[in-house]
Amino acid sequence: MHDKKDRISRRTFLKQSLNSAGAVALAPYLNAKRSILDNWPQGEMLGRNTVYIPSQLPIRSRPSVDSEVIRYLKEDEVVIWRREVIGQAPIGRVNKRWVETDDGYIYSPSLQEVRNVPNEPESVLPEVNGEKGMWVEVTIPFVPLELVNTYPQSPWLQNISPSLWKLYYSQVIWVDDIRTNENGVIQYRLNELYGNPGDIFWADASAFRVISPEEITPIRPEVENKKIVVNVNQQNLICYEGNNEVYFCQVSTGLKLDPYGNPVDDYATPVGIHWIHRKLISLHMSGGGAAGREDGGWDTNGVGWTTMFASGGVSIHSTFWHNDFGTPKSHGCVNVLPEDAKWIFCWTSPQVAYFPGDITDNTFRSTNIDVIEPLY
Repeated sequence: MHDKKDRISRRTFLKQSLNSAGAVALAPYLNAKRSILDNWPQGEMLGRNTVYIPSQLPIRSRPSVDSEVIRYLKEDEVVIWRREVIGQAPIGRVNKRWVETDDGYIYSPSLQEVRNVPNEPESVLPEVNGEKGMWVEVTIPFVPLELVNTYPQSPWLQNISPSLWKLYYSQVIWVDDIRTNENGVIQYRLNELYGNPGDIFWADASAFRVISPEEITPIRPEVENKKIVVNVNQQNLICYEGNNEVYFCQVSTGLKLDPYGNPVDDYATPVGIHWIHRKLISLHMSGGGAAGREDGGWDTNGVGWTTMFASGGVSIHSTFWHNDFGTPKSHGCVNVLPEDAKWIFCWTSPQVAYFPGDITDNTFRSTNIDVIEPLY
């Protein structure tokens, strides 16, 4: 069985091995220019504030909602993540996890676990299946974006200040060009392949890790009797090969209550047996108010490891905008941590080629997903 303990151990081992060698190799490049990579606290694990409303996420003296407020985090502020502890949940919340920082305790659901791992930029785009380009993943807390097109097309760009145009840790996107700007900074051109309303960006290349074709190698493709069970009541997901459980993770399925606490069915994750009909390495997702409706909406780029299984774009996908797994949060999708989304993406069928990074399968022979809502 593959669980998070195993993955963290492997990741920690690899990172410790690479830190000593990689730091030496990257030093000449990183020291050659002033970079945003130096703006964050130094720590193995970091946390980024995901709350965009000022003075809404406090650092407290204890992991309790009635303890002293030491100060409030700024938007996108990054702090050192010491450890996660169990404390008191706010009224109406289920999650009891808090993060211990150097200054105090922060309620975990609003703090994205991130790293600050810079990369040596590529100088030449690889060619895959006759197409020049590469998939990349953000490996720093966030990276500012420089818009190429004159006017922003995405609602999320139109509704916020250009200073807030960013990509965040773990987001995945396609690169189709490389340049060195007037300040000597190597930049990648970011051009979403799927769902893009027309926006293209330049961004600091050192913020991105190149995803290799080998990384999306299917996991045990020879096994035919695979299935996924998503338990809406328990907010978890289990992968089975036959009757054997091979993977488990917490999830956030569709919202059950509106902002006023009233039951709502509009965003429920559809219960029943479904089949995976499309998979994309990265997708620009939008809907609701972003599509012109008045019921509120969403518009999010670079959503990695998207596995669609029901109508309306309902998917299992990577999530970077909250850390409240175990609590219904979505507009119908199944939110999971990036590492969980990637594993599920590689394990399930149909299999996806590195380029174009998208596949549709309407044969009903792909991996099935059973969404259940048991009474017990």
